[in-house]
Amino acid sequence: MVQISEVKDTQGKESRTAAHTHIKGLGLDEHGVAKRVEGGFVGQAVAREACGIIVDLIKSKKMSGKAILLAGAPGTGKTALALAISQELGPKVPFCPIVGSELYSAEVKKTAALMENFRKAIGLRIKETKEVYEGEIIELTPEEAENPLGGYGKTISHVIVGLKTAKGTKNLRLDPSIYESIQKERVAVGDVIYIEANTGSVKRVGRSDAYATEFDLEAEEYVPLPKGEVHKKKEIIQDVTLHDLDVANARPQGGQDVLSMMGQLLKPRKTEITDKLRSEVNKVVSKYIDQGVAELIPGVLFIDEVNMLDIECFTYLNRALESTIAPIVVLASNRGMTVVRGSDDDKKSPHGCPPDLIDRLLIVRTLPYNQEEIKIIISKRATLEGLRISHDALDKLASHGSTNSLRYALQLLAPAGILSKTAGRTEILSEDIEECEVLFLDSRSSTKILEQQSGYL
Repeated sequence: MVQISEVKDTQGKESRTAAHTHIKGLGLDEHGVAKRVEGGFVGQAVAREACGIIVDLIKSKKMSGKAILLAGAPGTGKTALALAISQELGPKVPFCPIVGSELYSAEVKKTAALMENFRKAIGLRIKETKEVYEGEIIELTPEEAENPLGGYGKTISHVIVGLKTAKGTKNLRLDPSIYESIQKERVAVGDVIYIEANTGSVKRVGRSDAYATEFDLEAEEYVPLPKGEVHKKKEIIQDVTLHDLDVANARPQGGQDVLSMMGQLLKPRKTEITDKLRSEVNKVVSKYIDQGVAELIPGVLFIDEVNMLDIECFTYLNRALESTIAPIVVLASNRGMTVVRGSDDDKKSPHGCPPDLIDRLLIVRTLPYNQEEIKIIISKRATLEGLRISHDALDKLASHGSTNSLRYALQLLAPAGILSKTAGRTEILSEDIEECEVLFLDSRSSTKILEQQSGYL
């Protein structure tokens, strides 16, 4: 029995499935000025406008190999800004987000893991012009011949395929190996296909829309009759990252005996890609770019909690930024003056980064939200979570957001909703917030209690 379910209309509704799924862009107007509430953002006008200029620099290809630092207190939207930059650049631009501590948990060396993420953030758009035969099948006749090895069976000597487009028809006499591809694709008369002239590979595009009213209930994808001639040149665009090319060339082949194949399956170890291999891949990529076959697309590498990196990683990061092929690196830190990890002296540095790296960064500052902005954020989150909240309760949460933290205020929403529902109300009142304050402590209250108890421990 085929299961059929109606798709509910979700247009116009705001949805949130994770921390930053509501971010749709930087929310700037045509002049690059930040709108107060737009694209999932509230406030942070200066930081958003600065990121808008960075996006323009990236699009005009004047930002490659440079780095940006998003500096601000926790919960001021640093990760959201990095994500918004990638959204503004478009879906085809690679975006690779990592956390500073990730590099220490990798199977390979931390510098190798850092370089791997660098390569994941660099895209390559390969344009290939192929000769293809495209059209709707009007004839599909396999020609049989006697088996040259004797016996009763017959073999396919060739196959006659008739293709039709809007401009005309053409009959093709194809190799029996192509007939196998046709069978694998389950191609029948009335289907629209294209055959690559160089490789002989067959691709079924769909059923011709001339047969669209054949059945009442159908699972077919109908496509229009191709325009132009049957034999044509078609440009095929493929998007890959440099890391994909590295992995494709570095994968160990091993022996062909059963034991070595089983060993490869049972122990899928991560291969450390050497600098020599990467330089060889870079040479091939440069050659493709010079020939006009490929185009390099520097993406965004976002490193959150950059203060977690040590001096070795920072030195490697400096070197990687100076390489000829480098992405746009966006760093984020919520620390002020902090000791750089791994450094010999205990000298403090801004944001936990060495002074030579800080010197080459464009620093974008994120500011804490004011009470009015916090109120808008809380009301929007309440709408997303399907909760109704009274004005008094909203004011109470907004004051928590400004005195304690925005995250604490947002975390109280869900339990307050449950308390109001238990009391038989449809709206969250200030008394629900007061009860939540007793049940769940904020960081300041918790620290105060610990300070009071420290004398008794």
